Amino acid sequence: MYLAPSLQIADTPVEFIVEYLLKAKEIADNNANVPAELRDNLQKALDIASGLDGYLENMSSQESEPLAELYRKSMSHDWDKAYEDGKTLFRLPITCITGRVEGQVLKMLVHMSKAKRVLEIGMFTGYGALSMAEALPQNGQLIACELEPFLKDFSKPIFDKSPHGKKIMVKTGPAMETLKELAATGEQFDLVFIDADKQNYINYYKFLMDHNLLRMDGVICVDNTLFKGRVYLKDAADEMGIALRDFGQFVTNDPRVEQNNVTYDEVFEGVQGKAVLDRMRLDGKVAYVTGAGQGIGRAFAHALGEAGAKVAIIDLDKEKAENVACIPNMAVSADISKPEEVQKMIDDVVSKWGTIHIACNNAGINKNSASEHTSLEEWDQTFNVNLRGTFMCCQAAGRVMLKQGYGKIINTASMASLIGVGFGKENGEEVKFREKVKFTVPHPQKQLSYNTSKAGVVKLTQTLGTEWIDRGIRVNCISPGIVDTPLIHSESLEPLVQRWLSDIPAGRLAQVTDLQAAVVYLASDASDYMTGHNLVIEGGQSLW
Repeated sequence: MYLAPSLQIADTPVEFIVEYLLKAKEIADNNANVPAELRDNLQKALDIASGLDGYLENMSSQESEPLAELYRKSMSHDWDKAYEDGKTLFRLPITCITGRVEGQVLKMLVHMSKAKRVLEIGMFTGYGALSMAEALPQNGQLIACELEPFLKDFSKPIFDKSPHGKKIMVKTGPAMETLKELAATGEQFDLVFIDADKQNYINYYKFLMDHNLLRMDGVICVDNTLFKGRVYLKDAADEMGIALRDFGQFVTNDPRVEQNNVTYDEVFEGVQGKAVLDRMRLDGKVAYVTGAGQGIGRAFAHALGEAGAKVAIIDLDKEKAENVACIPNMAVSADISKPEEVQKMIDDVVSKWGTIHIACNNAGINKNSASEHTSLEEWDQTFNVNLRGTFMCCQAAGRVMLKQGYGKIINTASMASLIGVGFGKENGEEVKFREKVKFTVPHPQKQLSYNTSKAGVVKLTQTLGTEWIDRGIRVNCISPGIVDTPLIHSESLEPLVQRWLSDIPAGRLAQVTDLQAAVVYLASDASDYMTGHNLVIEGGQSLW
C-alpha cells in the first residue's frame, strides 16, 4: 500500500526503514560532529527507501474508474465513527486497504495463473476483490469471505458500477465457517488470497490444504507475512509477529507446497510436459478448411485459429472467404470438385506457410429429390463435391503430410451417413421393424445422393485412417446432426423443423459452435491415438 505523505502511516518494513532513516538523518543533521560522508550516505539510503513505493505506484498500470472510486470512498470514510456508531464489529484501520500496486499484482497473478475461480479470505472494502475480478474471464467467480456485514454493503454500489462486479460473491461471517461450507460442497479454487485475522493464517492454510480447496497447481497468496519486520527481527516479541513466523515456517516445511507426494509421470506432468489443455493448442500448426466461408466451415476455421493455428480459408466464393476474421489467415477460392483447383489450393497454402499440418475437408452440397426422380446430374454433382472432392483433398494434403511424417485430416460427414432403414425377420418373413429398432434414414426429406455420398466419406475416412496411421497421419471425421442455419428458418421448412425436433432427444437443432471443440480435439496432439473414427454430434437423434 502507498499513501500520500500526509497520510503516510508506517506499516511495511520499507516504511519503517524510511521512518528510522528520517530520525537518524535528523539526529545527524543536528550533530556537528557527524561526518559529512555519513550524512551523505544516510541521505542516499533515505532517497532509495522513500522513493521505492512512490515509483512503484507511478509505474503500475492505471486502475479502472470503479477501483479509483472505491479507493477514494474507502480513504475518505470515517472508520472510527463507523465503529462508534455500531456499524462495524471492530475498529478498522485505514491501513487495511489494498493499494493500487498490490491490486495490480493480484490482478497479474490471476491473469498469469489463468484462474477462473478465486477465493479471498478477508476483503475490507473490496479493492483487492475487484482488482482480481477484472482479470477473471466472463464466467469466472471470486468468493470473498468477510466478517463485517457492513463492508459488503459498503462495496456493493461500486461493484454494481463495474462490469466485473457480478463475478464477486461476498459471504459474511467467520471465514472458517465459510470455508467449511465450501469444502462440504466440493469447491476448488485456482487462486486463494489470505488477508484476514493474521493469527488464524495457519488455520486457514491448513484447512485449505487438508480439504482440497486449492486445486492442483493452484496458487496461494498471503498478505503481510513480514508484518512490519517483526517476523524476522531477533528481539521481536510481538504475538502477531511470532504467529506469522510460525505460519511461514509451517508452509516452508509442508511437502504439499512442492507436491513431493505425487508420482511424477505423464499423467501428472503431461505428455512431453504438456498438460491436457496445452496438448489441444495448435500453435505453430498450419491448417486449411474447405467450405469455410460460412456455416460449419467458418466455425471450424475460427476454432482452429483460436487454438493457435494459421488457417487457410477455402471457399468457392472468394469474397466470403475473405470476410472470415480468423487471424492469421489466407483466403483461397477453389472448387474442390476440380482436381486442378484442389492441387492449386494445396500449393497455395504450402507456398505461403511451407507445409500443411491440418486438413479440414468440410465443403459439401445437398440436393433433395425423391429417389425415383434423382437425376444422374444431381447424383454426379453431389458425389463430385461430397465424396470425390473430399477424396482429392485427402490425397493432395496427404502427400504433403506423408513426406513430413505428420498430419491430421478431418472430414465432415453427416449423421445421414450413420442411420439407415432397419430390417429383421418375423415369422420367417423379412420386414421393416422401425417400431423395434429406431434405425431410420433422415426424414421426411428425401436426399438419396447426399446420404450415400456422406456414407462414402465415412468409409473413405476409415480406410485412410488405418492405411496412414503408421506413417504419422490420423484421419477422422465429424458427423453433425441437423445444424441450425438461416435457411432452416424459412417459412417453407417450418413443418420439417418441427418434425426434426421431435426426433432429437436434446430438443434443439445443433449450433455450429457445438462442433468447434471436436475439430480442435481431432486437429490436436490430444487425439493422436484416434484414427478412422466417425465422431457423431447430433443431440442423440440417431439413438431414437
